[in-house]
Amino acid sequence: MRVQVAIIGGGPSGLLLGQLLHNAGIDAVVLERRTRDYVLSRIRAGVLESGLVDLMREAGADERLKAESLQHHGTVIAVNHQSVKIPFSRYTDKPVTVYGQTELTADLYNAREKVGAKTIFNVAEVTLHDVKTGSPSVEYLLNGEKQYIACDFIAGCDGFHGVSRQHIPQDVRTEYEKVYPFGWLGILSETKPVNDELIYSRSDRGFALCSMRNENLSRYYVQCEIKDRTDNWSDIQFWEELKKRIPDEFADILETGPSIEKSIAPLRSFVCEPMQWGALFLCGDAAHIVPPTGAKGLNTAASDVYYLYKALKQNYQNNDSQALTDYSQTALSRVWKVERFSWWMTSMLHSFPGQSGFDSKIQEAELRNLIDSEAAQENMAINYVGLPY
Repeated sequence: MRVQVAIIGGGPSGLLLGQLLHNAGIDAVVLERRTRDYVLSRIRAGVLESGLVDLMREAGADERLKAESLQHHGTVIAVNHQSVKIPFSRYTDKPVTVYGQTELTADLYNAREKVGAKTIFNVAEVTLHDVKTGSPSVEYLLNGEKQYIACDFIAGCDGFHGVSRQHIPQDVRTEYEKVYPFGWLGILSETKPVNDELIYSRSDRGFALCSMRNENLSRYYVQCEIKDRTDNWSDIQFWEELKKRIPDEFADILETGPSIEKSIAPLRSFVCEPMQWGALFLCGDAAHIVPPTGAKGLNTAASDVYYLYKALKQNYQNNDSQALTDYSQTALSRVWKVERFSWWMTSMLHSFPGQSGFDSKIQEAELRNLIDSEAAQENMAINYVGLPY
């Protein structure tokens, strides 16, 4: 097979890039090691920046998003059972959009099928060849048989554990990482959300987040020990703990019910530099990870897709490769700003094992500054709704 762009990874970033390239007349194929059903079974974040919403529109995959999503113009910050709403609309004209990543991924699959774009599932043993020679190719197994794709460029959208990043030589790439000493225990429940806006809450018992997927589907989290297990938490125990970590005004009206999904997510910050090597370009989790505080993972992947899509379009339509040459530098400039914001949110809202009384007071002072200072709220609002591309 011969294509212009081979995309490794059939998650939302790979699918979005593939659909945008297809609409621009650039021949691309998406390779995914799992089945479509498996990809769609994964429960992920659901807060979208306006930049990602705009890309879904440009990809022609936003019909259901427009009809079913919720727009949020603020969020609630709580500390020791006192809360304040941070009104994004006071500081920026951009909202955030609540729409499940699973639904977004399904929309992209459907859009690709509608236009006949190529997606190959169940690929194994993916290997990249000659990414520095100008004649790159991808080798993989499909149903036990070797297959080859010759291409001009390769987009590594295959996540933190994917193969793409490993093809950048170790003496070339630098990896920066911070692993947090706790996780998030999350449940999904068919209950009415406790509030119209997300609630980020810090208490002496630890962090909690009240979120939602739609008006009848809620997503809740509590900070837990990194080695904890979902088997240690019954639904009743989870609801009782959540109520103890959020202000009484919300705990008193919290609708509870059986969980339909329960999982524990570790938290880490990670960045790989550079994000390109020859004809290989990394996007999303293949290049960087943020803790989920602030909902920046999928949105930062979308900014990578934007930069790479525009660069490839400029290369093929205008015979101008400068944006491709600058891709890593351009993407990383925004990535590190997002990393800072996610680190700040995480550091401010969580209880850290062994932290001193001084550290706790500094956290509380940081939260109080956010609550009392319009300048601090403006800075948070601008970062939360999404930095410009």
